[in-house]
Amino acid sequence: MSKTVRISDHSFAAHLDDGRVYILSNAIDGSLSGSFGSLVLRNDYKNWEVMPQSIGGYKIVPYGWDNNIPVFIRNTIGENNLAPGIIERQRGLLWGQGPQLYRLEIVDGTIIQSWVRDAEVERWLSGWDYKSYLLGVMGDYLSTGGYFDAKHLARGARVGASRFIAKLEHLPVKNARLEWPDNDELDISCCRHILTGDFEHACSRSGIREYPVFLDADPGRFPVAASYVRLPSFGHDFYALPQFWGAMRWIVRGSEIPSIFKYVTDNGINLAYHVHSSQAYWDYRREVLQKSHPDWDDTKIEEEIMNITKQLLDSMVSVLTGKENAGKMFHSIDCIDDQGNAHAWKIEAVDQKIKDFVESQLKIAEASVSAITSGMGLHPSLSNIMVNGKLASGSEMLYAFKLYLASDTAIPSNVILSGINKAIRFNFPGKDVQMGFYHQSVKTEESLSASSRIKNQ
Repeated sequence: MSKTVRISDHSFAAHLDDGRVYILSNAIDGSLSGSFGSLVLRNDYKNWEVMPQSIGGYKIVPYGWDNNIPVFIRNTIGENNLAPGIIERQRGLLWGQGPQLYRLEIVDGTIIQSWVRDAEVERWLSGWDYKSYLLGVMGDYLSTGGYFDAKHLARGARVGASRFIAKLEHLPVKNARLEWPDNDELDISCCRHILTGDFEHACSRSGIREYPVFLDADPGRFPVAASYVRLPSFGHDFYALPQFWGAMRWIVRGSEIPSIFKYVTDNGINLAYHVHSSQAYWDYRREVLQKSHPDWDDTKIEEEIMNITKQLLDSMVSVLTGKENAGKMFHSIDCIDDQGNAHAWKIEAVDQKIKDFVESQLKIAEASVSAITSGMGLHPSLSNIMVNGKLASGSEMLYAFKLYLASDTAIPSNVILSGINKAIRFNFPGKDVQMGFYHQSVKTEESLSASSRIKNQ
């Protein structure tokens, strides 16, 4: 092997001495990619919550083997052409027409959401940017499976007035960690503090800020308290993992294919013909030059041989590649030596098999699309992704959307709105309202009246 060239983070090109090139995609280990090797390919990545890590004098629950799963997810998703759009589509579908207040009512034995207006609660919401808070925690939840937030009491509560949560603050999951329990129990309920800082760089520049954990039984105990809200992941005691964690290999694989194509395009040999020349021919030309120019040394003779070679090859290129040459022809004279062996020129067309290579990579890309969309839990018709070269029909999108509303919104909505609904219950104990994401039902054109249908322009 002559050399190995790195194409991208997880792909390499191995150039062999005989001219062959092999593309090695996803052939990585801890020495080549610290995050991916330690978090996904190593067998012990599941055990990161067993021992604490020390940063800035604090013992923390590490979020991944190198305490950087959020950064790893950010980088991996950011390099993919599908994942960011799918997450944004999930956010838009879940958000619907936005957060609204409602009451649960039972009508004819059916539980329904009765959407209401409440001036007092809405006045509290207008006092802080609750929509930005919800968009932030929703992004963290969809990307990592959980989020951090802080609840700030009104200043009056700190000097003896009635306790009241003034606002909620989104704490980016990249910059927050759970403090290791004092009793070493592998139980998130034993964590007493949440720590924030620039954990991507070991908090070397930011320092660490400490928040007491928000207590559901005593919400107004601390002036500022923080929470980690998550959908528990099977087998993990503290942090959550996103539902697409198992599709990470496919996300990486799908992201590498454009880099592989670019490398092949920029560095491919792209030979069309292989020209074989006879050694006897060049020996004869050297002999003729030596007899014609007895004063030339070997260097001068080789220079002239190079000139002859260039002239011959230029002529061949003109014949073999000229667009105007409908009938291409190459003439040579075969020589027979004293032993009866023929010395001849030969031109062979080179089968680069680039078509096979491209088709195989496109099949991998197609498989990665299916694996990524299914792993991220969104129907391809809702992801605006072409399947087998075509987009979903309107009816397919409608039924997928109805199924999504019926089965895939309740749990995420409860988790994402958990913090703000706890604050509503604490601030307004006499009210039975809570917040939800309002979704208008989508109807087919046939079910609408003629006047309500979309007009063809």
